[in-house]
Amino acid sequence: MKDFPNVLEHGIETVQSGVFPLAGNWSKDHFKNNNPLVLELACGKGEFALAMAKMWPERNYLGIDIKGARMYVGANEALSSDLRNVAFLRTRIDFVETFFGEDEVDEIWITFPDPQPQDNRAKKRLTSPMFIDRYRKLLKKGGEIRLKTDSDFFYNYTLEQIEEQGYSITKRLDNLYAQLEEVPDELASVLGTKTHYEKIFSAKGYQIKYVSFRID
Repeated sequence: MKDFPNVLEHGIETVQSGVFPLAGNWSKDHFKNNNPLVLELACGKGEFALAMAKMWPERNYLGIDIKGARMYVGANEALSSDLRNVAFLRTRIDFVETFFGEDEVDEIWITFPDPQPQDNRAKKRLTSPMFIDRYRKLLKKGGEIRLKTDSDFFYNYTLEQIEEQGYSITKRLDNLYAQLEEVPDELASVLGTKTHYEKIFSAKGYQIKYVSFRID
């Protein structure tokens, strides 16, 4: 994967240096256009990033995860399909603010993240105030955060954070597949994309939830 043109791998050394040339310049310097930039956090095999890249070629998509073996699958498929508007960044999501400029990101997707249910792991939840503060630095005003999850715990935690912090819900689907008709057809098509882990969760009878919200 180190030779893949659509994958960048960066660790603590980049964070400590404080220098990342693409920060603020992803669309211009990597994607070679001026299109909006959308992130998929905890992207796994990148199923969502790939589905969105196919649906909306006028946007750029970047999947972020630390698990290289999973990322390889999506990155390889993107190359095989000649999808030039999708790329992958292998790093810890904790470092996300290092890699983007202020107001550079138009939208953030969080797809089936680890719910981190232990009390001492609360700060590690990807919709915790600590992470939201990181997203705030790079997300454009009015940009949405979109969560898709099977976890009742994580979903309810996120809804609590939205209420406590005064964020604005733009769409809430407590039973996603029973409510897909409530969203536009293109978004419904993307939301209907089932990741590897979603297929496992669905087979076990877990109900899938979705919420989108703004933090400004």
